[in-house]
Amino acid sequence: QVEHPVTEETAGIDLVRQQFRIAEGKALEFTEDPAPRGHSFEFRINGEDAGRGFLPAPGPVSVYREPTGPGVRVDSGVREGDVIGGQFDSMLAKLIVTGENRTQALERARRALAEFEVGGLATVIPFHRAIVSDPAFIGSMGADGVEKFDVYTKWIETDWENTIEPFTGGEPIDDEDDAPRQKVVVEVGGRRVEVSLPGDLNLGGGGTRRKPKARTRKKGGAAAASGDAVTAPMQGTVVKVAVEEGATVEEGDLVVVLEAMKMENPVTAHKAGTVTGLAAEAGAAVTQGTVLLEIK
Repeated sequence: QVEHPVTEETAGIDLVRQQFRIAEGKALEFTEDPAPRGHSFEFRINGEDAGRGFLPAPGPVSVYREPTGPGVRVDSGVREGDVIGGQFDSMLAKLIVTGENRTQALERARRALAEFEVGGLATVIPFHRAIVSDPAFIGSMGADGVEKFDVYTKWIETDWENTIEPFTGGEPIDDEDDAPRQKVVVEVGGRRVEVSLPGDLNLGGGGTRRKPKARTRKKGGAAAASGDAVTAPMQGTVVKVAVEEGATVEEGDLVVVLEAMKMENPVTAHKAGTVTGLAAEAGAAVTQGTVLLEIK
């Protein structure tokens, strides 16, 4: 059970030790259910990019600094200098924070998450920081003395606004992604050809760029696609190719399934058309940005 540290912190019992005792034929050291105490949160520190729809993000751990302090516990399986491969689970560590009550546990969690540093690859730490500071998750005390919250099972999928920037490893984010790409028809050698251009390119004269608009964050983890190309949104392994060369697809149709860190991620068609240049093969390893196929 991944969440067993929460039980240990609120019950005061080392569950793993008790399992070893059972394996040795010994009796449990307690006979009644322990009374719960305090409040605990557990945060999975996964190698996933919250700014890109939580896509798996294997890579090197160039920086790793754990938080410390009262009520802070870290169960980790990595060290600075390790390389996280795409063939394993995405969880690097677990941060468990405990307080006398929920309010204190949240305050400690915000501090611990602010101190937790992982560099070299994307993690969900920015997501956790955003959630523990969100009023809907923090909640409020009602007039009846009962805590009230606006979160529910699918709150993140339906109501939460993801403003987290995609992980770039310190590299600047290309502003071309801010505006939808525009398609124009040009004549080349007597043939009319449709081309895809940056959305902020001014075609009215001189070919100058318009002033970039403020960035807005898109939800979801659709594959990055430019013009006709459908590219791998992450490093991973092709586990399924759902189309054939020459097949006709509609926008949103499944074309490829990638697996990384024990998670399957669908790659869909970004427009309607005919599949050409199919390069994806089941079992092949691909890196982020690899062209899988084109749609003409």
